[in-house]
Amino acid sequence: MKTIIVPLDFSDESLNGLNMALMLAKKTQANIQLIHVIGKNTGDNAEQLETENQLAKTKFEDILKTCREQGNINCALNYTIKEGQIFKEIGDLADKYDDVLTVLSTHGVSGFEELFIGGNAYKITSHSRNPVITVRRSKVPANIDNIVLPLDITFQTREKVPYTVELAKAFNSNIHLLTIRLSNLKSIEKKLHQYAVQVASYLEAHKITYTVEHLHGNNLTDITLDYSRSINADLISIMTEQEKSASNLLLGNFAHQMINKAVIPVLSFPNYHLRITAEDVWTLGAFNA
Repeated sequence: MKTIIVPLDFSDESLNGLNMALMLAKKTQANIQLIHVIGKNTGDNAEQLETENQLAKTKFEDILKTCREQGNINCALNYTIKEGQIFKEIGDLADKYDDVLTVLSTHGVSGFEELFIGGNAYKITSHSRNPVITVRRSKVPANIDNIVLPLDITFQTREKVPYTVELAKAFNSNIHLLTIRLSNLKSIEKKLHQYAVQVASYLEAHKITYTVEHLHGNNLTDITLDYSRSINADLISIMTEQEKSASNLLLGNFAHQMINKAVIPVLSFPNYHLRITAEDVWTLGAFNA
Protein backbone atom coordinates (compact mmCIF):
# COMPACT_ATOMS: atom_id res chain seq x y z
CA MET A 1 0.00 0.00 0.00
CA LYS A 2 1.17 3.53 -0.76
CA THR A 3 -1.48 5.64 0.99
CA ILE A 4 -3.62 5.07 4.07
CA ILE A 5 -6.77 7.17 4.43
CA VAL A 6 -8.07 7.68 7.97
CA PRO A 7 -11.51 9.25 8.54
CA LEU A 8 -11.68 11.02 11.92
CA ASP A 9 -14.42 12.65 13.96
CA PHE A 10 -11.82 13.43 16.71
CA SER A 11 -13.39 11.16 19.33
CA ASP A 12 -11.08 8.80 21.27
CA GLU A 13 -12.72 5.88 19.49
CA SER A 14 -12.04 7.24 16.01
CA LEU A 15 -8.38 7.82 16.94
CA ASN A 16 -8.04 4.04 17.08
CA GLY A 17 -8.11 4.20 13.30
CA LEU A 18 -5.16 6.60 13.29
CA ASN A 19 -3.21 4.39 15.71
CA MET A 20 -3.78 1.41 13.43
CA ALA A 21 -2.69 3.44 10.41
CA LEU A 22 0.51 4.57 12.13
CA MET A 23 1.34 0.96 12.98
CA LEU A 24 0.76 -0.09 9.36
CA ALA A 25 2.75 2.83 7.96
CA LYS A 26 5.84 1.92 9.98
CA LYS A 27 6.11 -1.42 8.16
CA THR A 28 4.83 -0.46 4.72
CA GLN A 29 6.27 3.10 4.35
CA ALA A 30 2.82 4.27 3.31
CA ASN A 31 1.78 7.91 3.67
CA ILE A 32 -1.25 8.81 5.78
CA GLN A 33 -4.06 11.11 4.67
CA LEU A 34 -6.50 12.13 7.41
CA ILE A 35 -9.98 13.31 6.50
CA HIS A 36 -12.87 14.89 8.36
CA VAL A 37 -16.24 15.48 6.69
CA ILE A 38 -18.66 18.21 7.71
CA GLY A 39 -22.13 19.00 6.36
CA LYS A 40 -22.65 20.57 2.97
CA ASN A 41 -22.86 24.37 2.76
CA THR A 42 -26.42 25.37 1.85
CA GLY A 43 -25.96 29.09 2.52
CA ASP A 44 -28.16 29.06 5.62
CA ASN A 45 -25.59 27.15 7.65
CA ALA A 46 -22.43 28.83 6.33
CA GLU A 47 -21.45 30.39 9.67
CA GLN A 48 -21.87 27.11 11.55
CA LEU A 49 -19.85 25.19 8.96
CA GLU A 50 -17.05 27.74 9.09
CA THR A 51 -16.91 27.30 12.87
CA GLU A 52 -16.77 23.52 12.44
CA ASN A 53 -14.10 23.89 9.78
CA GLN A 54 -11.87 25.98 12.04
CA LEU A 55 -12.42 23.61 14.95
CA ALA A 56 -11.46 20.65 12.75
CA LYS A 57 -8.26 22.42 11.62
CA THR A 58 -7.31 23.08 15.24
CA LYS A 59 -7.92 19.45 16.20
CA PHE A 60 -5.92 18.16 13.22
CA GLU A 61 -2.98 20.42 14.10
CA ASP A 62 -3.11 19.16 17.69
CA ILE A 63 -3.05 15.56 16.45
CA LEU A 64 -0.06 16.23 14.19
CA LYS A 65 1.77 17.97 17.02
CA THR A 66 1.15 15.05 19.39
CA CYS A 67 2.34 12.53 16.81
CA ARG A 68 5.52 14.50 16.22
CA GLU A 69 6.22 14.83 19.95
CA GLN A 70 5.71 11.10 20.45
CA GLY A 71 7.90 10.28 17.47
CA ASN A 72 5.08 8.36 15.77
CA ILE A 73 5.54 9.89 12.33
CA ASN A 74 7.95 8.26 9.89
CA CYS A 75 5.87 9.11 6.82
CA ALA A 76 3.99 12.00 5.25
CA LEU A 77 0.98 12.81 7.45
CA ASN A 78 -1.53 15.27 6.01
CA TYR A 79 -5.16 16.18 6.54
CA THR A 80 -8.10 17.47 4.56
CA ILE A 81 -11.59 18.72 5.46
CA LYS A 82 -14.45 18.03 3.07
CA GLU A 83 -18.09 19.04 2.85
CA GLY A 84 -20.80 16.57 1.86
CA GLN A 85 -21.86 12.98 2.48
CA ILE A 86 -19.38 11.12 4.64
CA PHE A 87 -19.14 7.85 2.70
CA LYS A 88 -19.07 9.59 -0.68
CA GLU A 89 -16.33 12.10 0.22
CA ILE A 90 -14.17 9.37 1.73
CA GLY A 91 -14.69 7.13 -1.31
CA ASP A 92 -13.93 9.97 -3.73
CA LEU A 93 -10.72 10.75 -1.85
CA ALA A 94 -9.61 7.12 -1.94
CA ASP A 95 -10.25 6.94 -5.68
CA LYS A 96 -7.63 9.66 -6.24
CA TYR A 97 -4.82 7.38 -5.05
CA ASP A 98 -3.24 4.19 -6.36
CA ASP A 99 -2.77 1.29 -3.97
CA VAL A 100 -4.79 2.86 -1.16
CA LEU A 101 -6.19 1.47 2.07
CA THR A 102 -8.83 3.10 4.28
CA VAL A 103 -8.62 2.55 8.05
CA LEU A 104 -11.55 3.61 10.19
CA SER A 105 -13.06 3.10 13.62
CA THR A 106 -16.59 1.71 13.59
CA HIS A 107 -17.59 3.82 16.60
CA GLY A 108 -17.13 7.48 17.41
CA VAL A 109 -19.05 10.62 18.24
CA SER A 110 -17.66 14.11 17.86
CA GLY A 111 -18.78 17.27 19.54
CA PHE A 112 -20.79 18.47 16.57
CA GLU A 113 -21.90 15.42 14.58
CA GLU A 114 -22.01 11.66 14.55
CA LEU A 115 -19.62 10.15 12.06
CA PHE A 116 -19.65 6.39 12.26
CA ILE A 117 -22.63 5.49 14.44
CA GLY A 118 -25.81 5.08 12.42
CA GLY A 119 -24.34 2.95 9.65
CA ASN A 120 -21.70 5.23 8.15
CA ALA A 121 -18.95 2.68 8.75
CA TYR A 122 -20.96 0.15 6.77
CA LYS A 123 -21.64 2.66 4.00
CA ILE A 124 -17.95 3.56 3.74
CA THR A 125 -16.98 -0.11 3.57
CA SER A 126 -19.70 -1.22 1.16
CA HIS A 127 -19.14 1.67 -1.29
CA SER A 128 -15.34 1.51 -1.23
CA ARG A 129 -13.54 0.37 -4.36
CA ASN A 130 -10.44 -0.33 -2.24
CA PRO A 131 -9.60 -2.42 0.84
CA VAL A 132 -10.85 -1.13 4.20
CA ILE A 133 -9.71 -1.99 7.72
CA THR A 134 -12.34 -1.44 10.41
CA VAL A 135 -11.22 -1.08 14.01
CA ARG A 136 -13.72 -1.49 16.81
CA ARG A 137 -13.31 -0.44 20.45
CA SER A 138 -10.20 -2.51 20.90
CA LYS A 139 -6.52 -2.10 21.48
CA VAL A 140 -4.58 -1.74 18.25
CA PRO A 141 -2.05 -4.59 17.91
CA ALA A 142 1.63 -3.72 18.11
CA ASN A 143 2.25 -5.99 15.13
CA ILE A 144 0.21 -8.21 12.85
CA ASP A 145 1.55 -11.62 13.85
CA ASN A 146 -1.50 -13.74 13.04
CA ILE A 147 -3.99 -13.24 10.20
CA VAL A 148 -7.15 -15.32 9.92
CA LEU A 149 -8.19 -15.88 6.32
CA PRO A 150 -11.62 -17.55 6.18
CA LEU A 151 -12.62 -19.38 3.00
CA ASP A 152 -16.27 -20.01 2.22
CA ILE A 153 -18.01 -21.72 -0.69
CA THR A 154 -18.28 -18.57 -2.84
CA PHE A 155 -16.12 -18.32 -5.96
CA GLN A 156 -14.79 -14.88 -4.94
CA THR A 157 -13.60 -15.94 -1.49
CA ARG A 158 -10.03 -16.45 -2.74
CA GLU A 159 -9.64 -13.04 -4.37
CA LYS A 160 -8.45 -11.53 -1.10
CA VAL A 161 -5.46 -13.88 -0.94
CA PRO A 162 -2.81 -11.91 -2.94
CA TYR A 163 -3.34 -8.68 -0.98
CA THR A 164 -3.37 -10.56 2.33
CA VAL A 165 -0.12 -12.27 1.36
CA GLU A 166 1.58 -8.94 0.66
CA LEU A 167 0.49 -7.69 4.07
CA ALA A 168 1.78 -10.88 5.68
CA LYS A 169 5.15 -10.36 4.02
CA ALA A 170 5.43 -6.83 5.42
CA PHE A 171 4.70 -8.01 8.96
CA ASN A 172 6.19 -11.51 8.78
CA SER A 173 2.73 -12.79 9.71
CA ASN A 174 1.40 -16.30 10.03
CA ILE A 175 -1.75 -16.89 7.96
CA HIS A 176 -4.39 -19.17 9.41
CA LEU A 177 -6.56 -20.62 6.64
CA LEU A 178 -10.03 -21.37 7.91
CA THR A 179 -12.68 -23.12 5.82
CA ILE A 180 -16.15 -22.41 7.19
CA ARG A 181 -19.47 -24.00 6.25
CA LEU A 182 -23.01 -24.41 7.49
CA SER A 183 -23.77 -27.57 5.54
CA ASN A 184 -22.64 -31.15 6.12
CA LEU A 185 -22.88 -31.95 2.42
CA LYS A 186 -19.80 -33.85 1.27
CA SER A 187 -19.71 -31.89 -2.01
CA ILE A 188 -19.36 -28.59 -0.14
CA GLU A 189 -16.77 -30.01 2.22
CA LYS A 190 -14.79 -31.33 -0.77
CA LYS A 191 -14.93 -27.95 -2.55
CA LEU A 192 -13.70 -26.10 0.54
CA HIS A 193 -10.84 -28.54 1.01
CA GLN A 194 -9.92 -27.98 -2.64
CA TYR A 195 -9.91 -24.20 -2.08
CA ALA A 196 -7.69 -24.63 0.99
CA VAL A 197 -5.19 -26.75 -0.96
CA GLN A 198 -5.04 -24.16 -3.75
CA VAL A 199 -4.52 -21.26 -1.35
CA ALA A 200 -1.96 -23.22 0.68
CA SER A 201 0.00 -23.83 -2.51
CA TYR A 202 -0.01 -20.10 -3.21
CA LEU A 203 1.19 -19.34 0.34
CA GLU A 204 4.00 -21.87 0.02
CA ALA A 205 5.09 -20.31 -3.25
CA HIS A 206 5.34 -16.96 -1.45
CA LYS A 207 7.09 -18.49 1.59
CA ILE A 208 4.29 -17.62 4.02
CA THR A 209 3.92 -19.77 7.13
CA TYR A 210 0.37 -21.02 7.55
CA THR A 211 -2.00 -23.40 9.26
CA VAL A 212 -5.25 -24.92 7.99
CA GLU A 213 -8.43 -25.58 9.97
CA HIS A 214 -11.79 -26.89 8.71
CA LEU A 215 -14.84 -25.90 10.77
CA HIS A 216 -18.61 -25.93 10.44
CA GLY A 217 -21.49 -24.71 12.58
CA ASN A 218 -24.67 -22.64 12.68
CA ASN A 219 -23.17 -19.16 12.26
CA LEU A 220 -20.19 -18.44 10.01
CA THR A 221 -19.37 -15.19 11.81
CA ASP A 222 -19.30 -16.78 15.25
CA ILE A 223 -17.20 -19.68 13.95
CA THR A 224 -14.65 -17.25 12.54
CA LEU A 225 -14.56 -15.03 15.63
CA ASP A 226 -14.26 -17.93 18.08
CA TYR A 227 -11.38 -19.37 16.10
CA SER A 228 -9.70 -15.95 15.80
CA ARG A 229 -9.81 -15.48 19.56
CA SER A 230 -8.42 -18.95 20.13
CA ILE A 231 -5.24 -18.22 18.16
CA ASN A 232 -4.90 -14.57 19.32
CA ALA A 233 -5.41 -13.20 15.82
CA ASP A 234 -4.47 -9.61 15.05
CA LEU A 235 -6.47 -9.31 11.82
CA ILE A 236 -9.29 -11.07 9.96
CA SER A 237 -9.32 -10.85 6.15
CA ILE A 238 -12.73 -11.08 4.44
CA MET A 239 -14.62 -10.12 1.28
CA THR A 240 -17.34 -7.48 1.60
CA GLU A 241 -19.87 -9.57 -0.38
CA GLN A 242 -21.47 -6.46 -1.81
CA GLU A 243 -25.09 -6.82 -2.80
CA LYS A 244 -27.22 -4.39 -4.80
CA SER A 245 -30.60 -3.31 -3.51
CA ALA A 246 -32.61 -0.45 -5.04
CA SER A 247 -29.41 0.74 -6.80
CA ASN A 248 -27.51 1.00 -3.50
CA LEU A 249 -24.64 -1.21 -2.41
CA LEU A 250 -25.16 -3.12 0.81
CA LEU A 251 -22.79 -5.27 2.78
CA GLY A 252 -23.48 -8.98 2.65
CA ASN A 253 -24.67 -10.58 5.87
CA PHE A 254 -21.31 -12.16 6.78
CA ALA A 255 -19.33 -8.94 6.27
CA HIS A 256 -21.92 -6.85 8.12
CA GLN A 257 -21.93 -9.19 11.13
CA MET A 258 -18.15 -9.45 11.13
CA ILE A 259 -17.61 -5.70 11.21
CA ASN A 260 -20.30 -5.30 13.85
CA LYS A 261 -19.11 -8.08 16.17
CA ALA A 262 -15.35 -8.34 15.71
CA VAL A 263 -13.13 -6.84 18.39
CA ILE A 264 -10.18 -7.83 16.21
CA PRO A 265 -9.51 -5.46 13.27
CA VAL A 266 -11.19 -6.62 10.05
CA LEU A 267 -9.68 -6.19 6.58
CA SER A 268 -12.45 -6.11 3.96
CA PHE A 269 -12.11 -6.35 0.19
CA PRO A 270 -14.58 -5.36 -2.54
CA ASN A 271 -14.56 -8.35 -4.89
CA TYR A 272 -15.41 -6.34 -8.02
CA HIS A 273 -12.14 -4.42 -7.56
CA LEU A 274 -9.79 -7.18 -6.49
CA ARG A 275 -10.55 -9.28 -9.57
CA ILE A 276 -8.00 -7.03 -11.30
CA THR A 277 -5.45 -7.43 -8.50
CA ALA A 278 -5.70 -11.22 -8.64
CA GLU A 279 -5.56 -11.58 -12.44
CA ASP A 280 -2.03 -12.97 -12.44
CA VAL A 281 -3.04 -15.66 -9.97
CA TRP A 282 -6.06 -16.72 -12.01
CA THR A 283 -4.13 -16.91 -15.25
CA LEU A 284 -1.51 -19.13 -13.61
CA GLY A 285 -4.27 -21.61 -12.84
CA ALA A 286 -3.58 -21.60 -9.10
CA PHE A 287 -7.17 -20.71 -8.30
CA ASN A 288 -9.08 -22.80 -10.80
CA ALA A 289 -12.58 -23.60 -9.60
